[in-house]
Amino acid sequence: MAKVQEHNEREKDSYSNQDIVPERTSLNVHFKASTDDYVKMFEQMEQDGVISTRGLKPDAVKYGELIFDVNSAYFYNHGGYEFAKQFYADAYKAAAEIVGGEQYILSAVMHADERNRAMSEALGEDVYHYHLHVVYIPVVEKQILWSKRCKDEALRGTVKEVITQVSRSKKWESKPVLDEDGNPMLNARGKKILRSSYSVLQSKGFILQENPSLHHYLAVNFQVLERTP
Repeated sequence: MAKVQEHNEREKDSYSNQDIVPERTSLNVHFKASTDDYVKMFEQMEQDGVISTRGLKPDAVKYGELIFDVNSAYFYNHGGYEFAKQFYADAYKAAAEIVGGEQYILSAVMHADERNRAMSEALGEDVYHYHLHVVYIPVVEKQILWSKRCKDEALRGTVKEVITQVSRSKKWESKPVLDEDGNPMLNARGKKILRSSYSVLQSKGFILQENPSLHHYLAVNFQVLERTP
C-alpha cells in the first residue's frame, strides 16, 4: 500500500511519470482525505470494530482501489478544472455507494496535476488528465451462526451476530451470465459462464441505476476500474 499512498497523496519528491506537474499538485482535490497512513487507518478501524478480519487468510487482499477515468477531451470541451471538480464530486458519491458506505473509504482524491501529453502536443497548449482515485476497504456482511455445540438447541444454526468482514473475493464475487429468460448461460462443457463482478462497474446502466444524478455519464467515454493496490 505504501506505493499507492505515495502516488495518490503525492508524497514523493519526484516521479517516474514525467507527465506529473508538481506545480499543479495543490490543485488536486480530496473528496475524502486520509487521516493517517492507509495501513494505520485500517488497523484503527479494526480496533474500533468497524471492520473485522475474522476468518481472513493471512495472504488475503485487504484493500481495493476504484479509478474513475474520463476522456480528457470531455473536460477540455466543458470548462476544464472546475467542471472536472463537480463531475468527480458526483462520481465520489457513486463510489461511496459502490463500496457500501463512505466509512469504508480511506482516501478519495482527484488528480489535476497529470498532463495529457498527446492532447497537449496536438492542440499546442497544456491539457490535463483529470481522474479520481478511491482507496477503500472491501467488505461484506457475514452472519455468524450458533454452532452445534451450543447448549441451547433452539439457538443452534441461528444467527449469533453479523460482522462486517473484510473480503475482496466476496465483495467482487463472480456472477453467472444470464440469458434473455434469466437463466444461467453454460459453456461448451456445461459449466456456468461467470462474469467478474467488478466488470459490472463498466456498465453505464449500473452506474445510472444506482446514481440517477450521474446521467451525464451517458455522454462520456468513461471507465470505472477496480484494481488491487
